[in-house]
Amino acid sequence: MAKRATPYVPGLQLNEPNIIKLNTNENPYPPSPNVMDAIKKEGSNHLQLYPSSTTVDLRKTIGEIYGLTADEVFIGNGSDEVLAFSFMAFFEPEKKIRYPNITYSFYPVYATLFNIPVETVEVNADFTLPTDAFFNSEGGVIFPNPNAPTSLYLPLDEIEGIIQNNPDNVVIIDEAYVDFAEGSAARLIHKYDNVLVIQTTSKSRSLAGLRVGYALGNASLIQALIKIKDSFNSYTIDRLALVGAQAAFEDRAYFDRVTNQIVNTREDVIQRLQNFGFSVLPSQTNFVFATHETYAATELYAALKEARILVRHFDQPRIENYLRITIGTEEEMNVFFEKLKDIVKV
Repeated sequence: MAKRATPYVPGLQLNEPNIIKLNTNENPYPPSPNVMDAIKKEGSNHLQLYPSSTTVDLRKTIGEIYGLTADEVFIGNGSDEVLAFSFMAFFEPEKKIRYPNITYSFYPVYATLFNIPVETVEVNADFTLPTDAFFNSEGGVIFPNPNAPTSLYLPLDEIEGIIQNNPDNVVIIDEAYVDFAEGSAARLIHKYDNVLVIQTTSKSRSLAGLRVGYALGNASLIQALIKIKDSFNSYTIDRLALVGAQAAFEDRAYFDRVTNQIVNTREDVIQRLQNFGFSVLPSQTNFVFATHETYAATELYAALKEARILVRHFDQPRIENYLRITIGTEEEMNVFFEKLKDIVKV
């Protein structure tokens, strides 16, 4: 009999023409042109060979960005796999872990799947995290920064307090959106041996379809993840993904240009939404979290879907009247507001 688990539900995917997808936080821009060049070259010459089981070249490249060695970097098949391995490596079935009650919805899935007990931490009225509520956890701590779906960023000095007050447990910081924010907790890795930072190439590097995630941390934590990985499959990352991700990390100028464009568009979108009567949380991600003073989120979601624009709605307590809206290209956001003008009477 299969173990009981409620699976993660991704954003709606419609394989239809003329849909504007603002519901899955994908990057609206393609990856660096160097990515496709690297993939074509690798695909023409080496697909008959197994990929590297150590992924050492990519680990070294990522490590150099953060001032880390290859031994302080782990590569996984998307950050969700890295998260799953982390639950298995660092959390124990008899000890309660803590994460926010409004957070990435894969955490409760993994907690159930791996029989990890949980004490959820109630976020504040403004959706910020009460950092002292994460102190002295019995089994460990995990939270996104910036948080999803709220888009809020927790300053590094507050994160450091959580790490300091959990000296015997691993504190996992899920930084899927951090490249659109003030800064990564990776700078704390050499100061604390109990912090693990997890990131992805899906958002800021436009590689959601390639499935490459990674963890940054003390070499002993990375070795624990490698042991879990090798207990399942030594070759979790294929050759095309390895060279594609490598090319994306090496093209720093393209990365900076795209992330800056998204941040600039985000700030414009926030202002325009406010002009339409929305309250918008201060985002440091590639999406915004907004609620309207008059129109219900379910009504807006349905009307936008009818207009062939997909946004994300979560039918959960406290956030049921919010919409999560991915930042698209300037052209896509202009269409979004043209359609919104027909729905919301300002």
